[in-house]
Amino acid sequence: MKVKEKTEGKIKAKTGKNGFMYYLKRDWQLYILLLFPLVFALVFKFLPLLGLSVAFLDYDVVGGFERAKFIGFDAFIEIFKMKDFYIALRNTIMLNGLDLIVGFPAPIILAILLNEIRNKYFKRVTQTVLYLPHFLSWVIIAGIFYQLLSPSTGYVNVLIQRYGGESIPFLTEKWHWLVSYCLIGVWQSMGWGTIIYLAAITGINGDLYEAATVDGAGRWRKIWYITLPCIRSTIVVMLIMSLGRILGISFERPYTLDNPLVRDFSDVISTFVYRVGLQSHRYNIATAVGLFQSVVGLIFVFASDKFAKLMGEDGII
Repeated sequence: MKVKEKTEGKIKAKTGKNGFMYYLKRDWQLYILLLFPLVFALVFKFLPLLGLSVAFLDYDVVGGFERAKFIGFDAFIEIFKMKDFYIALRNTIMLNGLDLIVGFPAPIILAILLNEIRNKYFKRVTQTVLYLPHFLSWVIIAGIFYQLLSPSTGYVNVLIQRYGGESIPFLTEKWHWLVSYCLIGVWQSMGWGTIIYLAAITGINGDLYEAATVDGAGRWRKIWYITLPCIRSTIVVMLIMSLGRILGISFERPYTLDNPLVRDFSDVISTFVYRVGLQSHRYNIATAVGLFQSVVGLIFVFASDKFAKLMGEDGII
């Protein structure tokens, strides 16, 4: 054993492969490329975490951190006494829950349908058209749907009235707005969400489908017994990530589709932070709400990951 160790030590000493400097000299171009994302993560992901201290300070822009007094959990206590906060929390969970129920299966179904298309040119054109809504600003999307769904001048209601129906308040009555909000979100994100699932489907061994064909299985049986089980791990990972964002909701979508007639459902945590925290210059309130969202989201991630492992899946942690 000693002779073997000495021999290996001499080989390492000769080649110089036992030190970090060897790999740095050999692959310095790759390390330079790696430096950019590391700096980006440090500046925009880790350094901003220092700003979480604002939630525990009586902070204002003029005084800065030097004059800010430590107030402990007073901001959190004040938040949990606000009635509007609970309304915003309820709406956030409700809208994200509906997005999860309606929007999560949509990319999976669409990816399976796209995978069944045999004409490659039609498939590419269809994928491109379905991806386009993802690149549109929510301001543009809201403007389009307000033009389409307006009660009096919207093209959809004009057609309904032309054929003898009554105008439907898609965006001016809270229950209709709720359905419209979910369907617009599915339309905007469904095409982009298929990318991951299409990649997972592409990685399935083609021999499985050939064996199923020999056994006489049709398309639906292949989907049920081959495609879905093979992409199950991908579905579980995406579901865990979606559950982690159950309290995280974008500002643009509810804000652009909002109007005073549907405020009971459209006021969510992001708009609450904007209204109470930023417009009123109460930055400790805004930071405290953001920290609350992050902690609850982290708990959901750990809980869903634990549940996935109990069900026999790998999870993400």
